[in-house]
Amino acid sequence: MKLLRNILDKQKPMFEKGGKLEKLYYLFEAGETFAFSPASTTANRGVQVRDAVDLKRLMMTVVIALVPCLLFGIWNSGYQYFLATTGTGGGFAAEMWEGTLLVLPIVIVSYVAGGVVESIFAVVRKHPINEGFLVTGMLIPLTLPSTIPLWQVAVATIFAIVIAKEAFGGTGMNILNVALTARAFLYFAYPQQISGDKVWTYLGDGAVVDGYSGATPLGVAAGATDVKAWVAADNTTVVAELAEVTAGWAPDLYSMNNLIWGAYPGSIGSTSVIMVALGALVLIATGVGSWKTIVSCFAGGYFMGVVLNLFGTNEFAQMPAHYHLIMGGFAFGAVFMATDPVSSAQTEVGKWIYGFLIGVVTVIIRVLNPGYPEGIMLAILFMNVFAPLIDFYVVEANKKRRLRRATV
Repeated sequence: MKLLRNILDKQKPMFEKGGKLEKLYYLFEAGETFAFSPASTTANRGVQVRDAVDLKRLMMTVVIALVPCLLFGIWNSGYQYFLATTGTGGGFAAEMWEGTLLVLPIVIVSYVAGGVVESIFAVVRKHPINEGFLVTGMLIPLTLPSTIPLWQVAVATIFAIVIAKEAFGGTGMNILNVALTARAFLYFAYPQQISGDKVWTYLGDGAVVDGYSGATPLGVAAGATDVKAWVAADNTTVVAELAEVTAGWAPDLYSMNNLIWGAYPGSIGSTSVIMVALGALVLIATGVGSWKTIVSCFAGGYFMGVVLNLFGTNEFAQMPAHYHLIMGGFAFGAVFMATDPVSSAQTEVGKWIYGFLIGVVTVIIRVLNPGYPEGIMLAILFMNVFAPLIDFYVVEANKKRRLRRATV
């Protein structure tokens, strides 16, 4: 580290004011502060406490929390490939290798495309490179299927950075979650490549595709509201259909145990509740993610699931409420998306309200809109817009309460 420090110190004058590479100073500064804590301190402002944890290291904590989901997503992508092409697993090493070939290019494209855009804005606007993309560049691939075309990953990443982030002033100023904005862009611009039964896993050649069903569990549940696409019995519940559709080529694929474990077709990083829980522990232990938002998301989803169990008229509505919490990207969204410190509610009471409403809206979208069975993405983006309003009324209520207690 001392050698690296000496090299940076020798090169730094070239990037400072008056140097040959003055215009590229913030590119140099980004690399320097990524490796070392900034040496700058406040002056003439009274007593200050300097913390070793800056924004880059805060963002790296989130990236570390995402590692279990990433590694599991790599393995699951390879596992699904072998299930589709051979009908059985290919061994851990082969599955990890195949999964790496599928997932790693998506991660690289996301970081490169977003990094280029961030660098251009930093040079033109003459401000430091925003550290928030350390997390966004990882979140975007984890919300996508492993079959997504790489050029679409680049286009979506650029769109999200420019429209959802830089247009509002950069990190800390965005209204919408940037990673979910990228996914929403792909969903509405290229629905064939991000939704449907046969895009969630690598299917091999055309002959395999014809005989393979890669429907996600939420797709099966949504299909239960139609004309019994999966089984012939008229009174089959969603849970029974989940068991029926997987009874042939992959037994117990959509059993409750496997829905928690996550070895089924879905977005790269969002299928495993166990891996998401490991990430949640890291975020909560370090204080980076709000446990109130996470808990209230699950509470809201379960509450709405129970309400629909009581009053719902279709089979998806009658699905046990706890299934909503373990299917699809609900857990991933509640832990890594809803807790975004910029676009979520900031007040403590507001976090409870914000998270609860995300859970409620997610289940409403899932059940009442069969054309879009997931729901968590739109629910979080919708509540991002209302987060400032929630905080406003929480603060106003607190002010009025304190004024009533005040004595003059």
